[in-house]
Amino acid sequence: MRTAAPGSPGAHTAARAKGGPPGWPDRVPPPGARGWEQAAVSWLLDLCPPEYRGHAVLRRHPVALAWLADQHVAAQVEAMRQAYRCARIDLGEALPAGTTQALLVCLEHEGLRLRAAQRGIALIREVLDGNVFIERL
Repeated sequence: MRTAAPGSPGAHTAARAKGGPPGWPDRVPPPGARGWEQAAVSWLLDLCPPEYRGHAVLRRHPVALAWLADQHVAAQVEAMRQAYRCARIDLGEALPAGTTQALLVCLEHEGLRLRAAQRGIALIREVLDGNVFIERL
């Protein structure tokens, strides 16, 4: 593995106490830890439609899985944004009072969850590409 230069796009610092750089998925051990790659594959598959589990190529090639998961989650982020833009107009009169606002809060939370997943995917992709995360003192 190569080490990313401090300040470069691949350099993430201030590793978390649990391990891994900020934004690293909680369910995935830090890079280099025993079993981290299998846990990353499992986490990435959880972000994708269940049918993806039936494709051996995705388990054998985590880089391909991470790329595909990134595409899938990006589409979900866009769908949440579109739903947020249209919810009041499309559903405002069809839902009981206060429900539209509750739906918007739900969409906000889902959007935040998906953006966090995108950050985790990006970090996993960087490690799979050979970047090493260095803890800054």
